[in-house]
Amino acid sequence: MKLGATDLWNRILEQARRGLPEQAFRTWISSAKAVSWDGGILQVAATSRFHAEWLEDKYGHVVHDIAERVTGEPVELRITFEGPPAERPSPEITVTQVVAPEPSAPSPSSPPPPAGLNERYTFDRFIVGDTNRLAQAASLAVAGRPARRYNPLFLYGATGLGKTHLMQAIANRMLADGTAARICYIPAEQFVNEMVTAIYEQSTGAFRARYRSYDLLLVDDVQFLRRKEHTQEEFFHTFNVLYNAGRQIVLTSDRHPKELDGLEDRLVSRFEWGLVADVGRPDYETRVAILRRKADEDGVLMAPGILDLIARRCTASVRELEGAIIKLLAFSSLTRQELTLDLAHVALAGLADPKEPPLLDPAAIRDEVGKVWGVSGDALASSRRSRTVTIPRQVAMFLIRELLDTPLKQIGRVFGGRDHSTVIHSIRKVEARMGDDDAFRARVDDIRQTLQKSA
Repeated sequence: MKLGATDLWNRILEQARRGLPEQAFRTWISSAKAVSWDGGILQVAATSRFHAEWLEDKYGHVVHDIAERVTGEPVELRITFEGPPAERPSPEITVTQVVAPEPSAPSPSSPPPPAGLNERYTFDRFIVGDTNRLAQAASLAVAGRPARRYNPLFLYGATGLGKTHLMQAIANRMLADGTAARICYIPAEQFVNEMVTAIYEQSTGAFRARYRSYDLLLVDDVQFLRRKEHTQEEFFHTFNVLYNAGRQIVLTSDRHPKELDGLEDRLVSRFEWGLVADVGRPDYETRVAILRRKADEDGVLMAPGILDLIARRCTASVRELEGAIIKLLAFSSLTRQELTLDLAHVALAGLADPKEPPLLDPAAIRDEVGKVWGVSGDALASSRRSRTVTIPRQVAMFLIRELLDTPLKQIGRVFGGRDHSTVIHSIRKVEARMGDDDAFRARVDDIRQTLQKSA
């Protein structure tokens, strides 16, 4: 007899209680609830965004493993925030969610809802500072007059600075204004995968027709098009069709078009036809404003001194700032202590001091591991599954988690958007092999020591 969602969740709670500290169980596990159990997918609702993030990162593997033991079948765990309907945010976008609509294009009079857009990514929620002012202004202009001024709009900058936020804010504003009938948001890596599938299934005609029918095409992380000649050829022609038809194109990348080696010159030229704007690291004032916004959203009162401490120590990205807030809230909750500046100093002791050399970041660890195995960091972030890439990718995930305690979802983003289950599996594979293979363990230990010396 198939278990219902409530029965399955009750069994998970029963086993989790036996294996976890009572305080952790009550705070993070028992306060959640199962929403549905269907087709191998268990959807669990948390009480807040922070609760959902913490539950998935710290105890998601516990729930996942118990669920598979209870059901005796593979389980995909999805943890979301179930808030009031007017305030509930969209689930976080994953690669599997960001797929184009079905090949058969619906009539223009009844366009489908855009896939993959996060309704929380709006201009109102974007904090503007000196390092992103041009990018924000250009995005706002594009949303107001698509394909009139900056086409294409090319946004570039490091990971976690808000490029995707601005890109999707354009789409959300155009939807609200009714100025675009059909919108597509897709990471470049997914575009590549769909192109490969279309070739394999001999359906390139439908693939072309679909991508050339949009009023607004948003392509994230176009650096993934590098060294993929066939896909670049297809994207080149799609770009031309949309551009000549007066359709808006918005692109993002981790670097300027001219720095994208492995990209055809004709594509680089077209990327520069409109406006190229960088999204830089936020300055101090912007970091404080971002922290205030995050604290307000989580309903937490923080003294100015706490915000100042975080803003001065977290300088790399918006994600780093948000991660510091989450860590501080978790420490306060787990220790049941009031949020004070003294507590913040204790909880955030591992954050970099601005007077000290910068600490390691996930990309640096990934690239160092790749160098040891003789593969590039880009290869580790790609979809390749050969043994020469899989093993160092798993080692890199393991070391990022061990050295930085980086959240599982964030680790997945460093490797092309892999989900937390894949990251957990990779970490466990490395741990198991280190226990059985002395030479492998010594190799990992050597890399760890090298990284720690460079930190």
